[in-house]
Amino acid sequence: MAGEQHTVEPGTDVLIRKVDSHLAALRGGLHGPEFELAERLARCLRELVLCTAQASAADRGQVRAAVHYFVLRRESRGRLLSVRSLAAAERVVDRVARQLGRADLLTELRQDRPLPGRLG
Repeated sequence: MAGEQHTVEPGTDVLIRKVDSHLAALRGGLHGPEFELAERLARCLRELVLCTAQASAADRGQVRAAVHYFVLRRESRGRLLSVRSLAAAERVVDRVARQLGRADLLTELRQDRPLPGRLG
């Protein structure tokens, strides 16, 4: 085959579907920078799910917890994610990416903040 094949572990596609479904639900209520943050978080979570599909149960568990935090985080009145909740989800996803050695994903999440050793 010309393309690269990935073995998908059970649960991987479920987590990605949860992220995608939640992002679709947010599309109706968030706009501008808030929705862009939700998109970046979703992109990072999808990548973390895929890159840990063959990893240890502990690593997969961290990613699963981050997905659930993003997907299930709601305000007390049942509204979808608020901007404050998105910022909290960003911190969780950021921490998991760093713990898994995926600093490359942090640049997407922290586009507005320069990384150490970088100008601008």
